[in-house]
Amino acid sequence: MKSLGFVEVSGVVAAIDALDIMCKSADVSLVSWERKLGGRLVTLIVTGDVSAVTAAVDSAKAQCIKKPCASAVIANPHPETVRLAELSAKRLEKQSAAKKQKEAVTESKQPAAKKTATKTKTTEKKGDK
Repeated sequence: MKSLGFVEVSGVVAAIDALDIMCKSADVSLVSWERKLGGRLVTLIVTGDVSAVTAAVDSAKAQCIKKPCASAVIANPHPETVRLAELSAKRLEKQSAAKKQKEAVTESKQPAAKKTATKTKTTEKKGDK
C-alpha cells in the first residue's frame, strides 16, 4: 500500500455513492469499510498511489450526496496503520464467509419440495362418444 484514503459519511447509501465516485475518479481500490452506530456512520478505506487517493477523496468530498463528516489521506502509512486497515478487511471477509456458510447450512436443512401431480379433468359433450 502506497497510501490510504479515508472518507467517513453519514449513511450506507451515501457511503456507496462516495465509493462509486472515488473508484470512478481515480485508480483506487476498496480496502474495507466500517459501519458504526447501526450504519449511521460509515468509514470507507481505499488504497492506491498518493495522487490517485488524494484525487479520489477530493472527488468524494465535492460530489457525494451527503457531505462527508471526515476525510483523510495518509501517504506512506506506518506499518501499524496498514495492519489496522488489513485487520478491518480480514474481519469483513470473515463475516462474509460466515454468512455464506450459514446460508448454505440453512438451505441444506430445508426439505426438498414435494412433487405434486395435477389432475386434469376432461369434460365430454353429450354428443361426443
